[in-house]
Amino acid sequence: MDVNITVDYGQARGAGTGMVLTPDGEVLTNNHVIDGATSISVTDVGNGKTYQARVAGYDVSKDVAILQLSGASNLQTITIDRSPNVSAGTEVVGIGNAGGAGGIPSYAGGTVTATGQSITAADGLSGTSERLAGMIETNANIQAGDSGGPLVNAAGQVIGIDTAGSQTSQFASQQAGDGFAIPINVATGIANQILDSHSVGGVHVGPTAFLGVQIAQSTSGAPGSGLGNGGTPASGSGVPIAGVVSGGPAAKAGLASGDLITSVGGHPVTSQASLRHAMVNDLTPGQSVTVSYTARSGQQDSATVVLAAGPPA
Repeated sequence: MDVNITVDYGQARGAGTGMVLTPDGEVLTNNHVIDGATSISVTDVGNGKTYQARVAGYDVSKDVAILQLSGASNLQTITIDRSPNVSAGTEVVGIGNAGGAGGIPSYAGGTVTATGQSITAADGLSGTSERLAGMIETNANIQAGDSGGPLVNAAGQVIGIDTAGSQTSQFASQQAGDGFAIPINVATGIANQILDSHSVGGVHVGPTAFLGVQIAQSTSGAPGSGLGNGGTPASGSGVPIAGVVSGGPAAKAGLASGDLITSVGGHPVTSQASLRHAMVNDLTPGQSVTVSYTARSGQQDSATVVLAAGPPA
């Protein structure tokens, strides 16, 4: 399946791949494919239909996400190798949406070169990074756009999720040009937690809390907290606001460009990463929280904000 997203409410776009887990449209993909998306559409390359999708849940630290398609039924599902015997030399094919071109899926053949590998994923939207461990390494030419697609064995069974860089997420490894995949058993374990509404560890179920602020000194801002840059913030320790989303929670509470957020819901905010952590792990849509901030004038202040549901982190 081709996964297409918009970010910044239509100002930027991205593309990736997904795998159908159930006939009624539960789709497995990488978290970085839908990271910060304000809308998601998914095209089934088998039946040619395009569906709107919502995020059912995700695990940022494992780079796994589940989408639920709207109005889907009788979809063809993937075949999973439930007991994969993966080792160096195993022949594989990476399938996806290379370059976000859409249409007929792209294919890249190769072999597994190593297992149990670690890579660092740097997120350009949030300025944060995650260490992904236990990865399958392959010399198959997996490209941006293939992310979220299947890595299959010679029998056509899925053994992993293709994981490649995108416009907002870059992976650092010791070997340039290597491809990586998340073992399918790891991904389906997280998927089962999400589908069972079992939010433990790094698994987040449901929508992300949304404050609706644009963060200064970032090219796109932190997912779940807003998008954009610019402005002249107040000085001090905290996260500077470059702007607020019109009609969003922060705007309704009176926060403005130039204010410096110092805490949200009792959680200290010292960086984009700490603001993102609070939105993803500690807060929920509909929750009323106190946002403490330093106004552009230098005055300390606070406001009660009712958080909305926003883009996934």
